[in-house]
Amino acid sequence: MSKFNPWITDDGSYTFFSEEFGQTFHSKFGAKEESIFKYAIPTLLAEKACRGHLQILDICYGLGYNSAAALATIWRSNPNCSVEIIALEIDRSVPISAIEHNLLSDWEEPIPSLLTQLVQTESSETARLNARLILGDARQTISEPLDRGFQADAIFLDPFSPTACPQLWSIEFIDRVAKCCASDGIIATYSCASAVRTAMIEAGLFVGDTSPVGRKSPGTIASFNTAQIAPLSQQEREHLQTRAAIPYRDPTLSDSMAKIIIRRELEQDDCGLETTSQWKKRWRNN
Repeated sequence: MSKFNPWITDDGSYTFFSEEFGQTFHSKFGAKEESIFKYAIPTLLAEKACRGHLQILDICYGLGYNSAAALATIWRSNPNCSVEIIALEIDRSVPISAIEHNLLSDWEEPIPSLLTQLVQTESSETARLNARLILGDARQTISEPLDRGFQADAIFLDPFSPTACPQLWSIEFIDRVAKCCASDGIIATYSCASAVRTAMIEAGLFVGDTSPVGRKSPGTIASFNTAQIAPLSQQEREHLQTRAAIPYRDPTLSDSMAKIIIRRELEQDDCGLETTSQWKKRWRNN
């Protein structure tokens, strides 16, 4: 029996609800749309497919939608492009449940079959695809791509929200993520939290917005290559000078959620920075 039951979203695709985190895996406005417009399109995979080979790091593989959207986008642009995917996931029952409910059928073959094999055997290899699924806490499993010098053209950063899962938004973890990013690679995430953007900037990345998908807030893209990133607005840059921008810290990459949150709250209490409400009020009055 599947551990998760499908929840329909507004674009007709399905997601799951996590009892552990108290959140759905995708926006209610559209799970498939989110994978396309928050991840596949902003990372310029269609444009880069002409290179003939692309590498992707999919952090928090989940239902597999982001990898599916990536493959569909790449092969639509260049059917002969070879793709290497390293997917990190802590809970194998999530992608297993997605397969049991046939949720990958929204994508054309051979993508559902390839990703089914990936989940069932932790690898999927063909002439066009070399994919590995690495199970465990991403704070530790990211060592595998790091140790082999993996340089991703696209990185999908898709944990639960920073308040629910700060472990995967810490300044230390994002620094490790950045080390897996190619010089012209792009990291994409749905979150626009200033704490997350601060961590990315601390890692040497330039950050910008992605278009909102079903919500008012944009997502974030980050890259070492400024040519690929439109600069943030003055209002957004100033939000990076508020208490909200104090990053999550996890020095040993092993602390609990509660410890990471408490550490940040203590730092916020001592920072003397403007609050988000003060920032909003100031901009409303401008």
